[in-house]
Amino acid sequence: MRIFIALDIDDAIRQRLARFMDGVREFASDARWVSSESLHVTLKFIGETPAGKVEEIRRTLGAVQGQEMEISFRDYGYFPTAKSARVFWIGIQAGTELAKLAATIDDAVAALGIAKDDRAFSPHLTLARSGSGVPHRRKEDGPNRTFQRLQEKLSALPAPEFGSMTAREFFLYQSQLLRGGAKYTKIARFELR
Repeated sequence: MRIFIALDIDDAIRQRLARFMDGVREFASDARWVSSESLHVTLKFIGETPAGKVEEIRRTLGAVQGQEMEISFRDYGYFPTAKSARVFWIGIQAGTELAKLAATIDDAVAALGIAKDDRAFSPHLTLARSGSGVPHRRKEDGPNRTFQRLQEKLSALPAPEFGSMTAREFFLYQSQLLRGGAKYTKIARFELR
């Protein structure tokens, strides 16, 4: 089973993002756009995991202490860089609680033998991918024109704002890779206090 841990986003923000994507999709028509129903804030990607281990992870996450937090969705960017963009994302602003929650989760599942993240936590919502969609720099990176028209159009507009929400819970998700894209299913819910 392929799994990850994430925050869900409020429906009002999801709808604003869907309208935004509908308005700009044509400027990067070669990119693979994420379905608005699939948008989430990843806290920890785990990957393929045996069913018995999933239950162990679920129990461990039940003991994670985290607090409710305010999260804002605004602006945009590209990974690894604007010039060699493979991922188009929307920014997330939150206090230290979000990074602290991600670190706590990373530490908790590391105690189960799951590798810790080797990159700093960078909260974002992925809207579209080009090519492999790998967000980090690679030696062979060069200019990537998939997002060039989108960059030109967005640079003439004010930075987009999608709203704020209070995160009160996080989830353990199953990810199924299907022909039309990934399907995400919530398999466990964990409350933030």
